[in-house]
Amino acid sequence: MIMDYKEYSHIIPTYKRFDIVLEHGDGVYLFDNKGKKYLDFSSGIGVCALGYNHSKFNAKIKLQLDKIIHTSNLYYNQNIAKAAKNLAKASALDQVFFTNSGTESIEGAMKVARKYAFNKGIKGGTFIAFKHSFHGRSLGALSLTANEKYQKPFRPLICGVKFAKYNDLSSVKRLITEKTCAIVLESVQGEGGINVAHKGFYQALRKLCDEKDILLIADEIQCGMGRSGKFFAYEHAQVLPDIMTSAKALGCGLSAGAFVVSKKVAQRSLELGDHGSTYGGNPLVCAGINAVFDIFKEEKILENVCKLTPYLEKSLEELIKEFSFCKQRKGLGLMQGLSLDKSIKVAEVIKKCQENSLLLISCGKNDLRFLPPLIIEKTHIDQMHESLRMSFKSF
Repeated sequence: MIMDYKEYSHIIPTYKRFDIVLEHGDGVYLFDNKGKKYLDFSSGIGVCALGYNHSKFNAKIKLQLDKIIHTSNLYYNQNIAKAAKNLAKASALDQVFFTNSGTESIEGAMKVARKYAFNKGIKGGTFIAFKHSFHGRSLGALSLTANEKYQKPFRPLICGVKFAKYNDLSSVKRLITEKTCAIVLESVQGEGGINVAHKGFYQALRKLCDEKDILLIADEIQCGMGRSGKFFAYEHAQVLPDIMTSAKALGCGLSAGAFVVSKKVAQRSLELGDHGSTYGGNPLVCAGINAVFDIFKEEKILENVCKLTPYLEKSLEELIKEFSFCKQRKGLGLMQGLSLDKSIKVAEVIKKCQENSLLLISCGKNDLRFLPPLIIEKTHIDQMHESLRMSFKSF
């Protein structure tokens, strides 16, 4: 055993942790307390887009630490203004509210949608979300998450949520009522199995929402901030949502999240006192967000994702050809999934990969999920391929 589990006796056991104690990281590699080196293709579930121990990122955080960490939102600070401008520009939306997590961003987006509907005279606005979705585990976000296992112990949840079939416009239309205030979707479903929203479907949703004055909420918490090769995955469909939620790679390890809204929505929804956050948008976190945007530009992160995506896809397709239990590759950019035959348990594959110094995570019913840091190079994809191939040979 690597870990003395008695040390964890005071932590509520809501996570089934791997038997690995990580101590430090460097670039795209992580090291455990025994000195073993792992190639990381999970990046903290899509958080660590810049990898680990990034010198420019660290330097800007350390600089801010010596200035001021927290002030509360009762005062202005320059970092939050710059971070909001950066995020508004990248998203092509207008106004930002900073949170501490993706779940909080979803909660805020739901409140915006309800308030927008309320100002039109609709009390108790309802939502349409999608099967196989995952939006978080707080009561509101969980209400949008179509997973019986997650929902059942915590009912009653937020009322008025119906689930349509992803990439099926007719199933959405059947659920719309006069009280529908928003349609919420992940531009790429993560936990649900790396399912990409088709361009035509996304565009049709946008048109439908415009016709009925329903808000379109794009959950970009995992698939956003460059992972698709664009800042936000909805850009591939050439649509613009009314509300966008962000987190994970927004802070690259700092607890940062946000929801961003269009000018139209901002003018007709939240007002003074309608929402708040003690820590959201504090000077330290916003210094990190600004560092992320600066580094993305300086190191051409989006260009790197676009350059390496075909190479990663080809690498995974080769594994499908070699191993009959590999069934399908799905994904967009450096967010990829590999579906395995039910005869092979994905958890056992992940464990074998760890033995072979590769960190992967699962999703969907029986899929491997690939979320490497966005700074990877071809050599890292080759290394992943060989480690995974060696692991597959055990099955």
